[in-house]
Amino acid sequence: MKIFGYIRVSATDQNDERQRIALAPFSIPQRNLYVDRQSGKDFKRPAYRRMVKRLGAGDLLIVKSIDRLGRDYDDVQEQWRVITDEIGADIRVLDMPLLDTARAKDLLGSFISDLVLQVLSFAAHFERENIRQRQAEGIAAAKARGVRFGKAPRPLPDRFDEIYSRWRQGAICVSEAAGLCGMSVRSFYERTQHLRKKRGASEGGDGAPGSA
Repeated sequence: MKIFGYIRVSATDQNDERQRIALAPFSIPQRNLYVDRQSGKDFKRPAYRRMVKRLGAGDLLIVKSIDRLGRDYDDVQEQWRVITDEIGADIRVLDMPLLDTARAKDLLGSFISDLVLQVLSFAAHFERENIRQRQAEGIAAAKARGVRFGKAPRPLPDRFDEIYSRWRQGAICVSEAAGLCGMSVRSFYERTQHLRKKRGASEGGDGAPGSA
């Protein structure tokens, strides 16, 4: 049996010392210790992939905590299945003793590990949904206060008022006015509407003069 260790931090400048200290008592050979410095959103990580290729039946993989393995628990469950069922290796999560397939080889042990993973997956999914809902509520509240999202609009050209007046008077068509402002027709309409609201002017009618 070979013992492997996996360490993950989310950024290149984060310290992995706590994970190394946790794995130290197991005397894992340096060549069997794999470290990734990137997000745990998926399993497209170079060190993790190299490690899985080396894992064999009867080997043991040790991680400090389940979130070091990954943060998407649906993916974690799939990787857990690949390692324990397809490869035949064991996994030990130090911060969660119930997640230790090397210790619990009987049916009850497997059931407990599967149940813990299912609970973690549900909790993570529930939290993601809560985050999305809070974000949506926050955006709606901000919009109600008049907060604008997205890129700031480009400054209007110096001659915008003059061009706008000529268009309103029907001296030029909308496509010509937009071209003189360096805008698309849609952008020109949007900026004129915003300008009217800002000035509080009522210029009447839904139709746009000079649009023919």
